[in-house]
Amino acid sequence: MEFDIAVVGAGPAGLSFARSLAASGLSIALIEQQPEATLADPPFDGREIALTHHSADIMHRLGLWERISEEDISPLRDAQVFNGPSTYAMRVDHKISRKDELGYLVPNYLIRRSAYEATRGQDGLTLLTETRLTGIRTHDTHAELDLSDGRQLRARLAVAADTRFSDTRRAMGISATMHDFGKTMLVCRMAHSVPHEHVAWEWFDYGQTMALLPLNGLRSSVVLTLPQRQMQAVLDMPEEAFNRDMENRFQYRLGRMQMSSPRCSYPLVGVYPKRFVARRFALIGDAAVGMHPVTAHGFNFGLRGQEALAREILNAHETGRNIADSALLSRYERDHRLATRPLYLATQAIAQLYTNDTLPARTLRSIALRLGQNFAPFKQTLAATLTGDPVLPPWRGGKLRGAE
Repeated sequence: MEFDIAVVGAGPAGLSFARSLAASGLSIALIEQQPEATLADPPFDGREIALTHHSADIMHRLGLWERISEEDISPLRDAQVFNGPSTYAMRVDHKISRKDELGYLVPNYLIRRSAYEATRGQDGLTLLTETRLTGIRTHDTHAELDLSDGRQLRARLAVAADTRFSDTRRAMGISATMHDFGKTMLVCRMAHSVPHEHVAWEWFDYGQTMALLPLNGLRSSVVLTLPQRQMQAVLDMPEEAFNRDMENRFQYRLGRMQMSSPRCSYPLVGVYPKRFVARRFALIGDAAVGMHPVTAHGFNFGLRGQEALAREILNAHETGRNIADSALLSRYERDHRLATRPLYLATQAIAQLYTNDTLPARTLRSIALRLGQNFAPFKQTLAATLTGDPVLPPWRGGKLRGAE
């Protein structure tokens, strides 16, 4: 079988990439291990995705946004960061961004479903489900992909979108820096009696990290991060014991709490490959950048990266140029690296500092939080990263933005 582009992984990044190339006339193969029924109706996985305004715009253009009901899209108005047991918080107000909210919270499983619904039946798209990649080779003129059912594909360009632990990336000989934080993240939805006012929390407590992602109504997605040996006991708690445990961990700041979804858990591992491209090959989604969730940019980078690669491909195709040209792939790599690496490194540093409970680190954590709260340019930059706006210099016309 021959295609213009073969994409390994039909998760939201792979599906969005295929959708970005709709109506181009390019033939695309999507290779996915899961059954199609799972793509059509993904199970609840506990994850709420914080989307920037830019990501929401991309989803609008791809036809994903309107497939998600309004009641499932929760505005993220403001954000605040706590350190240790103190009630002092660094607050990022939506007014800094001059928008009505910093972003939106949307369930991951609904994003996956909307991406499938928008892409299925697309002209030129062949979906190969319940199929694994068993081998890949790239040549000057094409890529060859071996499949678990014995078939072989030839494509002008191969793209990997198969998770941060990408087997395709490894098969292409692209190494990656992986940072295993040695922690496990638990996520679930909980009802609570104290209103959240659509303010997200990131709480770097001593010995644990907690987050609150405000959903519509008196509900939130709560996130607890602990070492695995401690987390297993929390996962095994009966429901009522878990409710009381979470009330205690949040120091009753949310009042009474009641679990309203299954508990899901994930290991915390950050991944950044040495390269994003090779001969007739590119990485997108988590295969390109696997973020720690503390800055909530994983899928935002996934959407941005697929859009950048698709734009390069469409420009080349429309002008009769090679869609897998090395200069084209290099431009994509340079663009995506500039957009992602600074925040990836900053996220690693934040996670390491704010989970270090030594006395010097505790002192530094508190000082950094107060400096951040009182330094307007820093909060303006932080708000820009949350909204997805370009990060502009903190001055304009000789004075600080926000000081007019």
